[in-house]
Amino acid sequence: MTPRKYLTKMASVDVEDESILASIFKDSFPENWRENPDFAAYLSELSSYGVEKLNREPERLSEERAQILQQTRELAFSNYKIFIRTAECTKEIYRDFGLVESSVSRLLDKLPGFGEKCRGFVKEAEEIGASRRMNSLTLNRHTEILEIVEIPQLMDTCVRNGYYEEALELAAYVKRLEKKHSSLPVIQGIVNEVRQSAQLMLNQLLQQLRNNAQLPVCLRVIGYLRRMDVFTEAELRIKFLQARGTWLRSILGSIPTDDPYFHITKTIEASRVHLFDIFTQYRAIFSDEDPLLPSSGQMVNESAIFHGWVVQKVSEFLQTLETDLQRGVGGRLDSLLGQCMYFGLSFSRVGADFRGQLAPMFQRVALETFHKAVQEALSKFQEDMNMYTLISAPAVLGSTIPQVSPSSQPGTLQPPMALLDFLPLACFLNNVLVAFNDLRLCCPVALAQDVTMCLEDALVKVTKVILVFHRAEETAFSSRERELFHQFCSAFAEDMVPFLNRCLQVLFPPAQVAQILGIPPTQVHKYISLGCINMNMVLEPLEFILPKKELPPVGPDTSSDLETMMPPGPQEGLSAAVESSSVPVEDQKGDVPVQHTGSASTISSEETPTENTKVTPEPELT
Repeated sequence: MTPRKYLTKMASVDVEDESILASIFKDSFPENWRENPDFAAYLSELSSYGVEKLNREPERLSEERAQILQQTRELAFSNYKIFIRTAECTKEIYRDFGLVESSVSRLLDKLPGFGEKCRGFVKEAEEIGASRRMNSLTLNRHTEILEIVEIPQLMDTCVRNGYYEEALELAAYVKRLEKKHSSLPVIQGIVNEVRQSAQLMLNQLLQQLRNNAQLPVCLRVIGYLRRMDVFTEAELRIKFLQARGTWLRSILGSIPTDDPYFHITKTIEASRVHLFDIFTQYRAIFSDEDPLLPSSGQMVNESAIFHGWVVQKVSEFLQTLETDLQRGVGGRLDSLLGQCMYFGLSFSRVGADFRGQLAPMFQRVALETFHKAVQEALSKFQEDMNMYTLISAPAVLGSTIPQVSPSSQPGTLQPPMALLDFLPLACFLNNVLVAFNDLRLCCPVALAQDVTMCLEDALVKVTKVILVFHRAEETAFSSRERELFHQFCSAFAEDMVPFLNRCLQVLFPPAQVAQILGIPPTQVHKYISLGCINMNMVLEPLEFILPKKELPPVGPDTSSDLETMMPPGPQEGLSAAVESSSVPVEDQKGDVPVQHTGSASTISSEETPTENTKVTPEPELT
């Protein structure tokens, strides 16, 4: 029976028969047989057999099995070579399939990398193609590209050789290239190199302004700076003034500082000449006129820049002047004042007249010099008094000095010859007269009160020194020494103090002081310590020593009489200060103008300051 027949019969068996067969042969066969359709069909066929057929079924199966085995043997015997060959082929096929499978696996593993390499190759080939096309285009435009690439080198050459016109043209061309091709790295590199060369050119131009540049050079340099367009107009003015100021400082810094007078005179000359040149250059280059069309932005007061710079330079000069004056210029203060006044007069042409600031400075220096000289005279007097003795000194000196005839030099303001008998007083008066001679060279009337008070203080201290000497030596005085000491005090009170008072009135004439104060000359004496020593205050401590007699009154104005007593010629003495010309200055104590009397006269624009005028010294006591 064929399997198809089994299936046909099995299909005819109903569900109930199947369940019965399953329950009967449930444990008689392995599980895997039950799933075999041939086995189920065979069971269905067995269920349809009768008893006899079932009894013969084992025998039939045995015969059929033997027959199949026999056929199998015959088939194997007749076709064993084919079976062997088939087995060998199958084995080789299995081996080849394994090789193919492993090769396919390796191929699959390498395919992604191969694909990436192919894509990279394609991309590289495209880049090479594009590069080749670019190289071909570059080769065709080689000359033009070479000119552009060599611009930085050409710019540097022009700047270093001073060809600023060509350098500015190259810089303008590079700016146009930057606007068109700012994204190209080559153009960016060229722009950066050109900017470095432009910075070098800017430094060179500013360095030219820091040298001794004349007006044409300054005009050309400022023109280049304007075309470079790196500074605004206000910044350009500041740069110009800074550069010229640097050059001026180098000139002033090269002046030797060993001698204060030489240093300040050379500083005045260099500052006057070079500053005036800078002013001329600035006004020729920059215009301070109002623009016709004002800009919409905030206006910068450009004229204030120049004004501030001028004020700074004047302040620096005044500071240098004050420093050198403090160091000391000897007896040449009048010559120095004349040069400074001429300097200020030159600056007045450019609206920077600083002569009004000179008066307080010279006034202070003159007063300090006088005060120092008076203090030295006072110290010397105290030393002389410590070593002074009254033993017949007047007799010895008086016998050797000839008497001066009053008619030999009528009207001359001569120091009292009586002081020659008393060496400390004579030396003190000589030192004070030296201070007066130094003061008269530069003697503003504004110092009248200060000089008078300084001299009064010194005379008060002289009085105290005399009293100390009296207290120390009084008990040991002999009658002769007491008489000599009384003569000493009388010479101090009746000769030296009135003579110093007359000297003050010659230096500061009461008529001139009254004119400045706006009062009658007869009222000047009411102002304490104003050109007239307060003799009562000075001599009051010596009243118990001095002879009992009234002091001669001091007239309100003796300057006219004193001046008529002064003969012309080389013996002018202190009156030379009065007769010299004057320079108006401003009084620090008020708004009253103060006349400066001294040997330094006002210098006109056509005059030039001269060196020290020779001072005729006051006659000294020997």
